[in-house]
Amino acid sequence: MEKIASPVKRFLQIRGMPSALTAFAGLIVIYLVFGLIDPVVFRSANVQNLLRGMSVYLLIGIGQSFVLITGNIDLSIGSVVGMSAMMSATLMSRGVPLLPSLLITLVCCLLVGVLNGLMVGKAKLPPFIATLGTMFMARGVAIMVNNNRNTGLISGETGIDSEVAMSFRNFFYFGQTFGIFNTFWIAMFIFGVFFFVLSKTRTGRHIYAIGSNMDAAKLSGVNVTATIIKVYVVSAFCAFVVGLVRVAMTGMGFMEAGNMYEMFAVAAAVIGGISPMGGTGILLGTLAGASVWQTLENGLNMVGAQVGIQRLLIGAIVPLAVLAGVAFRRDSGAKVLAKWFLPRSNT
Repeated sequence: MEKIASPVKRFLQIRGMPSALTAFAGLIVIYLVFGLIDPVVFRSANVQNLLRGMSVYLLIGIGQSFVLITGNIDLSIGSVVGMSAMMSATLMSRGVPLLPSLLITLVCCLLVGVLNGLMVGKAKLPPFIATLGTMFMARGVAIMVNNNRNTGLISGETGIDSEVAMSFRNFFYFGQTFGIFNTFWIAMFIFGVFFFVLSKTRTGRHIYAIGSNMDAAKLSGVNVTATIIKVYVVSAFCAFVVGLVRVAMTGMGFMEAGNMYEMFAVAAAVIGGISPMGGTGILLGTLAGASVWQTLENGLNMVGAQVGIQRLLIGAIVPLAVLAGVAFRRDSGAKVLAKWFLPRSNT
């Protein structure tokens, strides 16, 4: 009997797994409740939209999760989304070919990540202050890049070729592969890459080490500054991709794209068990958290809940998730799940 129970027990003892499983259980309950209230929730078209909407929250949640695990935070991620959307759309709307437009935008977004990492890791600025500054800087770039105006269509009179623009929009938003929107597949590919980095590489171990005990990580030879720069670059890259998704969705750039996304990113992470205190959580939890967030928004819209009620209910989830995370850090959550899944001993 012990041989059967042992793999399950080891699975439940994976750092952050109890919180992730709890978030997935909550997701199932929330989805079923809304589905019973309005069966439209179960329809294929709605599920498609759920997956596509969840993908955006997952992408920004991945970036924020990397930062949170080190015990830091990135308030600039939403503004980098706006900068990515406005820079890429402005370049394309002015006739710059697609690939150079994307590369220039990518470099600029990654520079914000590097700057964040240097200020937090090298200059030892509090992450809240450092990324608050870059939040305003990136939003300023988003506003100024097209002379304080939203862009025109990326395939307008002076824009890129209409077929190229449509291919871009289909790739990031409207196109489907195996009957599911490409946005979902892009998000899952990026999720898979960064899940591997975080769980199977030395960089991932260093990220957890810094979040658990920075002084001990330094003594063990971890390059703290370089690792912190890496996590902020990951965050900036994820914001860059979300910016492209926003452009693909609308066919143009909006100066306020990504507004409040830094809060959505934190919510997706902490709902899934990523601890804002650092050192705890897995990206599987971020996937669950992003799904919970999107399902709540979708379900509340379906049942006609007022915007104020939506914000109230969804906002209450975040501190409750943090409190649950504190409980799981004390191993109480793992013990509870073990009682559910492990067979009882007869002795």
